[in-house]
Amino acid sequence: MLLTQPRSQAMPQAPAAPQCFALPARLALLVLNLCLILGLAACSSLPVLEGRDTSHAISADADTTFGRTVRGMLESHPQQSGFKTLPDGENAFLARLRMIAGAERSLDVQYYIWHKDLTGNVLAGQLLAAADRGVRVRLLLDDLDTAGKDHLLRVLDSHPNFSVRLFNPFANRSARAEDFVADTARINRRMHNKTLTADNQVSVFGGRNIGDEYFQAGTEMGFGDMDALAVGPIVQEISAQFDLYWNSRWAYPIDAFDWPQPVTAQDLEALRAAAARNLEQAQQSEYAGVLTQFRLAQVSSLAELDFVWSDWLLAYDQPDKVTASEVGDETHLAPKLRQGLDLTRHDLIIVSPYFVPGKQFTRYLTDMVARGVRVRILTNSLQANDVSLVHAGYMRYRDDLVRGGVELYEFRASQERLDGGERTRIGASRSSLHAKFFVFDATYVFVGSFNLDGRSVALNTELGAYFLSPLQASAMAADFDDWALQVAYRVQLDDAGKLQWLTRESGVERVVYKEPDTTWWKRFSTRVLSWIVPEAQL
Repeated sequence: MLLTQPRSQAMPQAPAAPQCFALPARLALLVLNLCLILGLAACSSLPVLEGRDTSHAISADADTTFGRTVRGMLESHPQQSGFKTLPDGENAFLARLRMIAGAERSLDVQYYIWHKDLTGNVLAGQLLAAADRGVRVRLLLDDLDTAGKDHLLRVLDSHPNFSVRLFNPFANRSARAEDFVADTARINRRMHNKTLTADNQVSVFGGRNIGDEYFQAGTEMGFGDMDALAVGPIVQEISAQFDLYWNSRWAYPIDAFDWPQPVTAQDLEALRAAAARNLEQAQQSEYAGVLTQFRLAQVSSLAELDFVWSDWLLAYDQPDKVTASEVGDETHLAPKLRQGLDLTRHDLIIVSPYFVPGKQFTRYLTDMVARGVRVRILTNSLQANDVSLVHAGYMRYRDDLVRGGVELYEFRASQERLDGGERTRIGASRSSLHAKFFVFDATYVFVGSFNLDGRSVALNTELGAYFLSPLQASAMAADFDDWALQVAYRVQLDDAGKLQWLTRESGVERVVYKEPDTTWWKRFSTRVLSWIVPEAQL
């Protein structure tokens, strides 16, 4: 195996449960009455799962085009898996599109968010087209983002080759706020895993959800993100993980709920027509022209891609993390990530858009620096962070990290062109970091959905993989400082011991003495939140 037994089973400790704040008596009574009213209204219960079908991934030995290609590749790399990182959103979209289009037997798809926009509609339409040509499609979605999409998902599920399940769903399909009030502890636990597997032979996993901002197709927001395309034995492990979630007690078939109106054959035909229109519009869009410039648009076979071949370790939370009260070695991803951190001797790079280390992990990182490990962290600046509450939690530890020798960078909300004008790309007015990856000793890489915060440790389910990639990891480590100053602010101390932000724009270094690119109100309100926000929910 890639990693040895961990010396410590503790990860960055999940923050303690939030304490209740005192309320004036009248306000407390009002809140109590409201909760009782909503609680009585929230009488819906989840469907009974008795009789639900159990299914599993197809055999990896099935004779498919992907299978024959991968078998040929494995002859030169026995007992290893191949990995190709996908930092470009356009390549990440093309990878998914080509996997869906090339699938012959099965598609297993697992996501936290799936938007109804250009890229989301195209990929959903291609899943339907795959089902039409006989491919078995299993779509597992976290239920937090499905509001307003029940009819679409039910129509897809009505196809004989298409099954849709919702992870940890809302019982009240039309009044979700009631579940938030009456069943908060359960609803607060979400499936954050992101995987797509074709024919049990090729998978893509990592940080990206499905939506224009994740694939550099949007004009308002663009996420800097990271996925990995994988072939070889790790794919069967990802498929086993999917089966575990699909058949778990937390995955509910969408047709198990009590719906007022049935889905008809006409609904399915209307969806096919809408998918055809969406595809035609996408093919005529500016984004279609952009995609032709990218590597995955120009290869005819997986074998043409430059995979890194390596041993690996796939790590993921068990589905029952939804009810787990403690972080355990057998059930949680976090202790396996801690293994890589404990084994680091020289250089550690952490890229995490949501970074709330807490006191224990802040001390852990500064202790690493004290024993000679160089620690570099990239997270979002306040303006770039799409969840200001998270930044409020992170702010508490920024001074201690910098004073302890951690090299801390914050991603800028506006980005310059870094490719020298070689490519035409869709330009978003605002940027945000969404990638989650780690680089250990310029040798190992971990790519996944895991943020370094209490929510990823203890509440949401996550998935990621370690693999050995010295060439890529060493390049990341060597280029990190220069690259980070082009996309982020270096947080450091001035002569008076106060924080300042250093960046490089158009080749010129610039220093800022307050949270960059923000208004006074955003700085003030976030600072106030930093005094009161409960870390357990971040």
